[in-house]
Amino acid sequence: MRESILVVEDNQIEADLLAEFLQQKGFEVDVAYNGAEGINRIGEIFYDVVITDLAMPKIGGLEVLEYIVEHSPETICIILTGQGSIKSAVEAIKKGAYEYLTKPVAFDELSLTLEKALDTRRLRRENEYLRRKLWQESGYGEIIGKSKPMRQVFSLIEKVADTDATVLVLGESGTGKELVARAIHAASSRREGPFIPVNCGAIPEELLESELFGHEKGSFTGAVKTRIGRFELAHGGTIFLDEIAEMSPKLQVKLLRVLQERSFERVGGTRSIKVDIRVIAATNKDLQKEVREGRFREDLYYRLNVIPIKLPPLRERKEDIPLLIEHFLSRFTQRKRRKITGLSKEALECLMKYHWPGNVRELENVIERMVILANGEQLILEDVPEYILEQSQFNYKPGVQDFDIPDEGIHLPELVSEFEKKLIIKALEKTGWVKNRAAKLLHINRTTLIEKMKKQKITRPTAH
Repeated sequence: MRESILVVEDNQIEADLLAEFLQQKGFEVDVAYNGAEGINRIGEIFYDVVITDLAMPKIGGLEVLEYIVEHSPETICIILTGQGSIKSAVEAIKKGAYEYLTKPVAFDELSLTLEKALDTRRLRRENEYLRRKLWQESGYGEIIGKSKPMRQVFSLIEKVADTDATVLVLGESGTGKELVARAIHAASSRREGPFIPVNCGAIPEELLESELFGHEKGSFTGAVKTRIGRFELAHGGTIFLDEIAEMSPKLQVKLLRVLQERSFERVGGTRSIKVDIRVIAATNKDLQKEVREGRFREDLYYRLNVIPIKLPPLRERKEDIPLLIEHFLSRFTQRKRRKITGLSKEALECLMKYHWPGNVRELENVIERMVILANGEQLILEDVPEYILEQSQFNYKPGVQDFDIPDEGIHLPELVSEFEKKLIIKALEKTGWVKNRAAKLLHINRTTLIEKMKKQKITRPTAH
């Protein structure tokens, strides 16, 4: 597909000459003979490049550039200027123009500028594509899952990321609401700006106002200097308001104003401060119920609930548990410098049966604990916390129901001996090779255990 160029030039002869040259170079070319017509065309059609004269009556090249920057940021803008307007052309570069060329335009210089500009944009698009692909393949940041409910969440994140719409993340504790907020920020055009999280439920009410909005020196006892609040710190980026339902009615009013006007005053101040921020809020409560019962402002609820993203509890996406376990195992074996190769089938089945009231956070904590306390190189059923074993009602009894005897038969004494050896080693590993304790686990005498160890040639591995 050929690249499209719009020429905005009030001198009709120069405009037509330029258009003819560009068409000969293989571009699709439109011409606008004044700034107003140029802006109208840019509003209706996407152009890869706009070449605009700087000095035009009524609406000049700078106004055309400003419109492009705001409404069509992917469009490359090249400014044409006379010798006397170099200062204005430099200002245009600062405002977002790709380059300026002096009139009369040298066509070979224009060709080279277009080639460089389009190559730069192709490279930027490829990098953006690869960044997004990598971000998605890695599970949208730290969010892990391939289940249908999570695919729907990922789809929503992708759709809303590059807008400035307010997002409300809903879900039980431990489902990963902050991870979703961070993923939205990382995929947005604000990703180079700050991400400022605030837990509204963890900060006492009397301190939260100052934390969010800042305060002026002397505004209250202990305010020995002016302090910038979280909203100011988030300027140019994203603020994440977790546990928003815990906010007091007084602060709800101030937050409503920030959402409506993007401005506020510091505590004890009179100067209105403007901020450029995106707001993402989260709660584990039913906000509609909070509104009905008078604890949450209805107008604030509608301001926050522009794009709701509901996170499913872990019990509703159990097919993601093996993926999450693999992710946490990899993380904690590296952090704790433990050599854990994986999880036994029985341990996985047990974890799959548990209902996970604490969701992903609880699973993360359980895997960390299992990695730290494990005796062997594989996490086994004995490593699973007792409360999970009890609540998952997992009863593992080794049996022969799934064992097939081949047509050629088996060597029973050899298999029994091998199984016995494995059980003895497991018992010894679990007890740190303390023979008394291992014998108790196996319900045999210590002397019997020692005899069997000699017969099976079982010795404690030497430490390297």
